[in-house]
Amino acid sequence: MRAIISDIHGNLEALDAVLADINSLGIKEVYCLGDIVGYGPNPRECIDRVMSCDLVILGNHDQGALFDPEGFNAGAERAIFWTRQQLESGENSERRWEFLGELPRIRREPGLLFVHGSARNPLNEYVFPEDIYNQRKMERIFGLVERWCFQGHTHIPGIFTEDLNFLSPEEVNFEYQLTNQKHLINVGSVGQPRNGVPDSSYVVLDGDKLTYRRVKYDVDKTVKKIYDVPELDNFLGDRLRDGR
Repeated sequence: MRAIISDIHGNLEALDAVLADINSLGIKEVYCLGDIVGYGPNPRECIDRVMSCDLVILGNHDQGALFDPEGFNAGAERAIFWTRQQLESGENSERRWEFLGELPRIRREPGLLFVHGSARNPLNEYVFPEDIYNQRKMERIFGLVERWCFQGHTHIPGIFTEDLNFLSPEEVNFEYQLTNQKHLINVGSVGQPRNGVPDSSYVVLDGDKLTYRRVKYDVDKTVKKIYDVPELDNFLGDRLRDGR
């Protein structure tokens, strides 16, 4: 079994809750699909936690912290500049920078692909549920996938099938039997869900069985931390309560 997490976004309370849930299941192998930082108040601590994962993919916010953010809205840009300041200070700063700078954009294993965004653009392309109506886009993405592709970036968990359906975790009762057909699996977000549910989301892959996990955490504690940082917009905390 392996756990696949994504989009932590500096939310330490959420990450610790998810890692505790993973540990309670006896899972030793953890993959992270990027965006460790950005938006949230604990970028350094989240990087330190994620360093122990078996695989970590580079996310667009991670790259934004390393270089200049591109295509970010004003709030996200301010957050990433503040994040960069945090990473440039404190103990082990050099180790964290080296870790981020060495992250791959893609990982291929037999029949499996791991990216942050999409198979076509691993770093930046969003694949939203409504893209099932964009046949050309989806066919091009599926054409780059051998069998199963795991991704994040949109913060919206769910399964895309090659015949252009999107299945939310609720629709499959949080369990799905993968087949030899091609699938794109969005694992959801640990630190900033956007599916109307404030709980963290991640998946467990056990052979060809996929299970979505929802984990509660101390949202109010994270929100207060965000409020206490002038460079982080209050909205970044408010949205956590609603999962938006």
